[in-house]
Amino acid sequence: MQHYRGVVVGTLGVTQTIAWASSYYLTAMFADPVSADLGISRDWFFAVVSAALLLSGLLGPIAGRAIDRHGGRDVLAASNLVFGAGLLTMAYAHSLAGLIVAWGLIAVGMGFGLYEAAFATVTGLYGQAARNSITGITLLAGFASTVGWPTSLYLIDTCGWRQAILFWAMVQLAVALPMNRFLIPQPDAPSAQLASAATEAPAGMAAANVLMVVLACVFGATWFIAAAMAAHLPRLLQALGVSASTAVAAAALVGPAQVAARLVEFSVLRRVSPLFSARLATALPSVGAAVLAVLGPVAAVPFVLLHGAGNGMLTIARGTLPLALFGPKGYGLRTGLLAAPARILQGAAPLAFGYVLDQGGPIAALILASGVMGLCCLTLCLLRPTARP
Repeated sequence: MQHYRGVVVGTLGVTQTIAWASSYYLTAMFADPVSADLGISRDWFFAVVSAALLLSGLLGPIAGRAIDRHGGRDVLAASNLVFGAGLLTMAYAHSLAGLIVAWGLIAVGMGFGLYEAAFATVTGLYGQAARNSITGITLLAGFASTVGWPTSLYLIDTCGWRQAILFWAMVQLAVALPMNRFLIPQPDAPSAQLASAATEAPAGMAAANVLMVVLACVFGATWFIAAAMAAHLPRLLQALGVSASTAVAAAALVGPAQVAARLVEFSVLRRVSPLFSARLATALPSVGAAVLAVLGPVAAVPFVLLHGAGNGMLTIARGTLPLALFGPKGYGLRTGLLAAPARILQGAAPLAFGYVLDQGGPIAALILASGVMGLCCLTLCLLRPTARP
């Protein structure tokens, strides 16, 4: 299976870039034109997106179990079909009901086709040695916002939002679907991944459960902030006095910052514990948000870079921490369970953070972001897990 590794990592890096750009990163650019065209408020738009994220989280354990049992190739290919159907439905939606149906389909695609599914796929193929593959996938997919936001904005400005959505649907069906279906191999023995997660507990069931709860809380809180920034980062910067074009340009730096941080993880931090990387990852956005709250618009770019770097490393930690602490058996199901509460909180983020931004202003929003990430960092610093046998 070794000779497939470069192809698999490259394939998943590209298809994950497409998946994130055409789902999670749609909201920031499409909220205003879609809401205006359909005659609904932004709050309704973000409520629908939040519900979709909630649904995707509830589907995570099902997707993880399916990948443990059958491998990730067919699951990921099926997610591309569902993504395409959801995007096509959105492109032809003319009411709130149509938008709800579209995001319901996209939610299914997200539940079965985002990072957890990709990480479970390479873990099924490479077992405990999957850490570098996970990092490699995130290195490429770190450009999802850098590719997605400017591409969507350009297409909206030149062709309209419906044609922009049709473009992403075609990319899902014509590019991502054949790549996932024909370039990803099946694992030699996918049934080996079906071992109960409890059998891989670090020091018995009680210790494993405590560790799972802590990780679920940290992942949930960090995903909340990540989802909030994905939906509102350009608007947050504009609320601080940054021009619209500059805000979009600065926000696009999230992708390069994520990739740069992942390169550091791959080259410098690859031999240290994923727990150390996670602590550093939660500290960076907290510091960046605090600096932006104090200095204002002049600190916009440093804030984006620190936020992007922390988010980039956290994405890796979401894949590598469960692998390091619990091992590869039952990995898909375990990461699905960890992702479920995280996506519930993530689903509430666009609406909740938007309310704080609208009612309390940008400083209140930054205090919230800094406080949440700082608390996560403290939690990880206090964590002393028992080594996995």
